[in-house]
Amino acid sequence: MPADSLDAGAGKKTPAEPALEAGIFLVDKPVGPSSFRMVQLVRRALSIKKVGHAGTLDPFASGLLIICAGRPATRLISKFMEGTKRYEAVLRLGIETTTQDLEGEVTAQKEVGAFAREELAYCLAGFVGEQLQTPPQYSALKHLGKPLYHYARKGITIEKAPRLITIFQLQLLEAGPDTLRIMVECSKGTYIRTLAADIGGALGCGAHLVALRRLQSGPFTVDQAVDGAMLQDSALARQALLGETLTVEEVLAMLPGQ
Repeated sequence: MPADSLDAGAGKKTPAEPALEAGIFLVDKPVGPSSFRMVQLVRRALSIKKVGHAGTLDPFASGLLIICAGRPATRLISKFMEGTKRYEAVLRLGIETTTQDLEGEVTAQKEVGAFAREELAYCLAGFVGEQLQTPPQYSALKHLGKPLYHYARKGITIEKAPRLITIFQLQLLEAGPDTLRIMVECSKGTYIRTLAADIGGALGCGAHLVALRRLQSGPFTVDQAVDGAMLQDSALARQALLGETLTVEEVLAMLPGQ
């Protein structure tokens, strides 16, 4: 049996434990597993069928994943999606890819000039504020019931109308010879890999996203999250999650307009 296969008996509550009807769990997803895999691990640990997450992180990304278990909690997913997000991202300059990230095929390579820090900061400042962003071809947005990446993998281009997003803050953290490390605070619906590609375009050398970590979503931060690596161990997962359960009532009190 594969090492990451689900153990049907793992995570079952003992007769002395009360059944968990609903809860919200903040998980620090490690690099590697998909967001759906993290949902599977929570479902296994808590023995709850209705489990979902609020905002996908690609396998190469890490950080805060809000996971809702039980119907009263999953009904809040759309509310969690509305919150402002904060990320730390690393861009590789000089290379463009089909997916705008490290998982795609290289489509162009250009020489990277010597950029002064002031020049880089000025470029980033130009992306702050409201703007229209065109969703990437490799995304989970639906067209005729299927995600865009379904068509992109077949070489079919589906044009989606640009969407209004807001970049509240865009800060240069570190600049290397061909990399930029930035902090982004943005509205829902913002694609950081598209932002990375657009920054590369503005600099004239192209770029793609090579690392991404979600630090915050709405009122929640990754510092509050359970280490997602612990969820792989069925003996530790249930205890770790139940020790950090947020109730529906607690979370509603944290959300604006409730």
